[in-house]
Amino acid sequence: MAFHIVLVEPEIPANTGNISRTCAATGAHLHLVRPLGFSTDDKTLKRAGLDYWDKLHLSYHDSFDEVKQQYPQGRFFCATTKGSRTYTDFEYRDGDFFVFGKETKGLSPEILAAHPDSCIRLPMGPEIRSLNLSNSVAVVLYEGLRQTGFAGLH
Repeated sequence: MAFHIVLVEPEIPANTGNISRTCAATGAHLHLVRPLGFSTDDKTLKRAGLDYWDKLHLSYHDSFDEVKQQYPQGRFFCATTKGSRTYTDFEYRDGDFFVFGKETKGLSPEILAAHPDSCIRLPMGPEIRSLNLSNSVAVVLYEGLRQTGFAGLH
């Protein structure tokens, strides 16, 4: 089993490319929820992922609800600057889903309202609006991997 990274309507191809590379390196399953703010043929996307595309477990979805329907037993942790608990306050297990919103707006109020007990935030200074999406994904994913003993990685 592996962790799942869900990007809901990502807008910046370089971020998604970097996240793709991180997922390939860790065995995480990447889910992209449309609409995407770029073409998957975008050179920036491909360049950021380098030559790891064939090692990436990638799925496309037309909505976040589709992801949830496909994985009805999934545990979904939603990253938001509005979360009251930090990402380190939770105990993760293989197969968990880490959900991230678009770079300019984050996750919709509807998605956050549907997961009030599993909203996670990354601590940062009070004058900073948000962290880079690919950095945030890496931080949260590696915390999940740390908690599960980096299973299958060396």
